Amino acid sequence: MVSSNDFKTGMTIEYQGNIYQILEFQHVKPGKGQAFVRSRLKNLRTGSIIDYTFNSDEKMPRAIIEKKKMQYLYDDGNLMAFMDMETYVQIDIPSDNLAYEKNFLIEGESVTVIEYQGEILGVQVPEKVVLEVVETAPGVKGNTAANATKDAVVETGYHVNVPLFVNVGDKIIISTADGKYNSRA
Repeated sequence: MVSSNDFKTGMTIEYQGNIYQILEFQHVKPGKGQAFVRSRLKNLRTGSIIDYTFNSDEKMPRAIIEKKKMQYLYDDGNLMAFMDMETYVQIDIPSDNLAYEKNFLIEGESVTVIEYQGEILGVQVPEKVVLEVVETAPGVKGNTAANATKDAVVETGYHVNVPLFVNVGDKIIISTADGKYNSRA
């Protein structure tokens, strides 16, 4: 059991039948009344973020999350296959559960699979990925407006805005946190 007074950023707890990761917390001690802990929690099953206030010294079970390094193998349309590189055990995760993450996954990529008591909660992709541009309009010479961008499609089918100098065949670095162009590789 963990007390709300012992919260740390990144800690995972089980509360009201869900598994939450603590994103932010703040201990508040008003001049009058009991102290409390204001927190921002991320539901690891749904991905939703909520603000919740706990009473001081409220106790709840700590959720022990397992993180396994795995290799992405393929997507058959309904399921995405991953393999543990140590045991060679393969697992399948429904494609619908990884709608955002699959924009950044290419075959052979190493990812971290997040699991809680045998339940697959999701996949953590690297902070930045290198992907090849497969479709974009050619840059127009003389179009030098500040921060001018154009739409591009990368090898996973993801659409991203890129600077005018990026062409088909270029490898670019994309930040997975916000899905935006970072630089050329």
